[in-house]
Order: sequence, then structure tokens, then C-alpha cells
Amino acid sequence: MSGLDHPEQEGTATDTVFLSYSRDDQPLARKVFDLLQDAGISVWWDAMLEGGARYHTVTEDKLETADAVVVLWSKISSVSHWVHDEATRGRDRGAMVPVSIDGTEPPLGFRQFQWITLPSDANWTADTPEIEGLIKAVKLKRDSACPAITESSGAGATAAQAKTSPVISRRAAIFTGAALAVGAGGFTARNAGLFASAETDIKLAVMPFNVMGGPGEDSYLLEDFAAGIRSQLARNPLLHVAAKTSSNAFRDKGDTAGVISGKLKVNYLLTGDIRRAGNTLTGGAELIDGNTDRVLREFEIKGPIDSVFTIQSQIAAGIVTLLAGADDRSTGGEVSGGTQNVAAYDAFLRGQELYDSGTDEASDRAALTKFNEAIRLDPDYAAAHAKRGRSLALTQNLYGAPRERDSAMNAAAEAARRAIAIAPDFADGYAVLGFVFATGKLDMAGALKPWKQAYELGKGDADILSRYAIFRSRIGDDSEAKDAIALAESLDPLNARVFRYAGDIAYNSREPGMAILEYEKAYGLNEGLSSYHNLVGWARLTMGDLVSAKSNFEAETRYVFKKTGLAIVEDKLGNRAFAERHFAELKEHQGDKSNYQYAQVHAQWGNEAEALSALAAAWAARDAGLAQIYKDPMLDPLRGTEGYQRAVARMGFE
Repeated sequence: MSGLDHPEQEGTATDTVFLSYSRDDQPLARKVFDLLQDAGISVWWDAMLEGGARYHTVTEDKLETADAVVVLWSKISSVSHWVHDEATRGRDRGAMVPVSIDGTEPPLGFRQFQWITLPSDANWTADTPEIEGLIKAVKLKRDSACPAITESSGAGATAAQAKTSPVISRRAAIFTGAALAVGAGGFTARNAGLFASAETDIKLAVMPFNVMGGPGEDSYLLEDFAAGIRSQLARNPLLHVAAKTSSNAFRDKGDTAGVISGKLKVNYLLTGDIRRAGNTLTGGAELIDGNTDRVLREFEIKGPIDSVFTIQSQIAAGIVTLLAGADDRSTGGEVSGGTQNVAAYDAFLRGQELYDSGTDEASDRAALTKFNEAIRLDPDYAAAHAKRGRSLALTQNLYGAPRERDSAMNAAAEAARRAIAIAPDFADGYAVLGFVFATGKLDMAGALKPWKQAYELGKGDADILSRYAIFRSRIGDDSEAKDAIALAESLDPLNARVFRYAGDIAYNSREPGMAILEYEKAYGLNEGLSSYHNLVGWARLTMGDLVSAKSNFEAETRYVFKKTGLAIVEDKLGNRAFAERHFAELKEHQGDKSNYQYAQVHAQWGNEAEALSALAAAWAARDAGLAQIYKDPMLDPLRGTEGYQRAVARMGFE
């Protein structure tokens, strides 16, 4: 909501209604304003301001003192941070009167109250039943401390048709200290009869919280607040918790709880709002039944910034208590591998964002700097040590000189071991150690033990499951790989990277048709998927569909993959001159950086000696591509040779 183009007179101190709306809905908001005024109700809206910032002192004062906050929900306003801010304050004060002006349901966090849906033709008059209901609701708010719009699980009914059903009321919640004292009075899922037993498959998604008041220096901390709760819940074996990427796909979309639950295949959603006011965190969270839109439990977020971890832990513990009952496996306390140092946590989050962006060498090295800063601030921050190890291995693989490889990989392994020593039950420490051994040291036998440990500790983490699955696939454990990637897909059904890994696993298993289906799912989720055309090209090549494979390789943007694929497919199409030209261009462009790809080309051309020589050169440079050697279909012509057998044995595959 923002000031209109024709401001009116300043409101008075006795205004009854604060009208919240989106500027794009101005014509409809004007009609509601006029109808309420005509009914003798004093209304204030920001059209009365003479100008200035959105949260003008007058605006805040009117929002705090109004008897009723009429919120006009629409497709546009449901994704407006300003309207969310005002609606949240109205809701928290018990003054909100929600109204849908175009049939749109209120967004998550505002559906526990019955709302009024105005006719879609917008031909509203004082005699329109829904307008009469609105006027009555506002007058009741004005004349009584009791809310006129009751908490309900109903949706979209008019005031005349409204029927309520009991839900857990905000006013029934008990707050103590910095956060909600969850599970008060021994209330558990079993006590309430919500679930048959603690073994029920309970599926939950933690949605990104709405950061109120716009970005600031603390935006990383606030944006990641929900992720901290998600991490704690994912550790509980009784819960199936949707991963961050899939949950965050719904940010600012305004989808209903039912739609989100259906797409994520979960039963429950946690949603909320958070802001920082000075040194204090404020806001609230709601656990919603995705099948009925009922709010099962509300949590207040209130406490000093240093209590952020305590608040996250108490919310997580409350959810476990409610959904899974009191159990010694319930989540509580600090997440393994975490920190209690807010500054270290902030540095870690900034590094994580840089790392995930994968923009270029500068951003990858900046990420490493941030992880180092987090460790400086908290030397016992296991997650920062683990991520530092991954960053060291990544920057060496992508940008490091061969002479620096051993020292960089040793440092990466040491960082992972430090994380494990600090937090022996922290899955990512083992995952990083497995990653360093497999792709850094090319020691697959050495990687197996830490990867197994990462899997056992991280079965609720889709990222760990995906990377474990691809490792298992590369060493030939097809069944284990498929089981792990299937679990990752169930936790993260909207993450393109998970389906890309599923495609790689199918390809390694000699199921190219299935691989293409998985790659297409990934591409449907992210059209910017790295190397999509290359991946499909390899699958089509192994199927013998050479013309389609050629088209895919021609469409590939990464030079090394494009030229490698074309050198092979043109030869199979009988165009040896074209194939040799592509290969010559590849070697001229890549020099000694792509010996693994040279081995693929020579193997497919039938040049056994040249292929084995290229593999030896790749080993000398510790080319990370060798991690694929054991299951790569392009190397099938070499499998019976002594040189190939020595290569795979040296890497610990057999």
C-alpha cells in the first residue's frame, strides 16, 4: 500500500478503521472506503497523507490505534510486503477484518480468520449483503473487545454464510521468555488424538519466512531463520522434512496451503513472519494442516537477537512434540555442527550465498574468505570448517594449478576432519571428507567409509542424499544409488539438481531412456540447468540416436562438452573429417586440462593406446573427471584392457 495521487484531508484521532490495500487496487479500495464512510464509520487510509515515506509516523499511529484494520486481499495485495506488514499488526492486535475483493484467498498466515468475499462484479452498494456484513463486523470491532470475525478453518464464506469450527487459538498460547514455551501442559499429538502413533509418516515443509520491513544488514540472518528450524527438524527420524530448495520455490507466490502441500507432497506447513527492531527479533510462526488449512499451533518470535538459536530450537521442539509426541528422539538444543555466535552465523550465511551462486572464481574465493571469518569468530563452528573444506576442494578443482593440488586437498581433508572432531554426529563433515577423497584425491576406497557415515547421519538431508547417491552410482552400487536418490526426490521434489543426479545414475546404470526422462524433469524445473544438452546428448548417443545426439551437442554451450560430443558423434555418423576437426579444436582450446575427454574420444574412435595414454595423463594431473571412469559408457571399449584395469584398481574401485 502506498500514497495515492490525490491526497485528501488529514484524518482525526478518532478514526475507527485503518484501510490496508495495494495501490494497484485503488479503484476497489475507493469503493470500500466510500461505503464505510457512508455508513457513519470513520476511515483512515494513506491517501490522507501529504507525502513522505510509507511508514510515516501518522501511518504507524493510525495502524496502532484503529479499532479495526480492514485488509483488502487480492491477487496483488497477497504478495505485497506492505499489506502483509499491516495485516500482521492488525491480526496481532486482534483488530483484523479480512476482505477478499477479487475472490483471492488470504495468504498463508491469515486464513485462520473467517474472511468476507465481496462479489466479483464490484457493483457494491450499501444493500449488498457482503457489504452489510463488513459494516457489521467493523462496528462490532469498534463496540466490543470481542472479535467479530472468529477464528475458523472455513474459507471464503460471506459474513451471512460464515460457519466456524474450533482451532487452536492464538489467545490459548502460552508465551515465556524469549519464545513460546511449547508443549505446555503436556499436550502431545497422542493426547490430542491427532495421530494414530508416533510411527506415522509425518511430512512437513518449512516455508521461507516473510522478512518484514525490507532488507537490511541482518537480512542474511532473517532470511535464513526458517532454514535453522528446518535443519533441526530434519534430524528427527520420525519426520519427513521437505528440503530448502523445494520449499523456497513458493516464496512470494501466494499459493494456498493446499496447493503447496500437494506439490511438495507434505501434510503440514510451517510459515511465519520475522523482523528486527533494534536489537530485538519479533514476529510469529504458524503450523498449518495442509489438508484443511487449519492452524494447529502458533508460536511467538520475540527476544534479543542473540536468542535466535534458542527461538529456533523451541519452535522445532514444539513442532516435534505436537506432531510426533514426547519422544527421546525429539529435536532440542543446538543443531549439531552449528554455532551460538550470531556474527559467525552471519558470516557463514554470506559465504553460503556466495558459494551457492557459483558465479566465478572471485565469488568462490570470496565464499572461502567468509567461511574463514566464521571460523575466526567461532573456532568450534563445525559447519564452517566443513564448508571451508568443500570450498578448498572446489577452488582447487576449478582454478588451482596442478602443483598446488596435493596441499590444497590435504588442507580440505583436514578441515573436514576438524568438523568431524568438533561434531561427530554432523553429517556434512563426513560428506565433505568423502567428497575430497573421491574427487580431490581420486581415492574411491578411502571415500566409501565417510560417505557411508554421512548417509547414516544425513538421511533427512536431500543434498547429502543426492551426493551420496551419485558417489554410489560411480562405484557401481546401482541399487543403493537409486534408493538414496529416490529418497532425495521425495524430500526435494522441486530441485532440478536432484533430478539431474537421478539422470546421471540412470545413465551410469545403462538406462539412457530413463536418464533422459530425469534430465527433462530437471530442465522443466530449471531451464538454466548446466550442461542439459550435453547430458541428453550422451544418453541419446548410447541409445544409437545419433542425429538427435548431434543436435543436442550442437546446442550445448560449454565448449569442452560440445566439442567432445561432436567429435564422437560425427565419427559415428561417418563424418571423420568433421570429427577430427572438432577434436583438434578441442585440444587446441583445452591444452592439457581435458585429458579425460581426450580418452573418451579415443576410446570411441577405437584408438586404444591413445585412450590409455590420455587416462594416464589425466591421472598424473589428478583430473577430477576420472571419478566417472568406472561407469562411463564412453570408456566401455577399454574395459578389457590391462591398462584400464590398472587405472580403476589404482583408484580403489575394485
